Amino acid sequence: MKEMLPINQNVLLDLTTASGEQKTAGGIIIPDTAKEKPHLAKVVSMSNIENPEIAVGDMVLFKKFAGTEVEFEGKKYLLIPYADLLAKVVETDEI
Repeated sequence: MKEMLPINQNVLLDLTTASGEQKTAGGIIIPDTAKEKPHLAKVVSMSNIENPEIAVGDMVLFKKFAGTEVEFEGKKYLLIPYADLLAKVVETDEI
């Protein structure tokens, strides 16, 4: 089994999402190529980063044009510098 491990303070994000056509309320079909790329992804792996604010399994928000998209063993990933992560998405209880 092969595994991709980031180096040089990079983070590996999983971009694999459910693909397929979507329809608008008016019945217009939106193909995958016309959809905006997601800015949220799940952290799959990290290089050795001192005092990271995220962990493997966290959902994060990242900069729009950051990182390098790679395909590895049939899945899409984004290899992104740790500094290009903007926020960690967390579940909270309503008050």
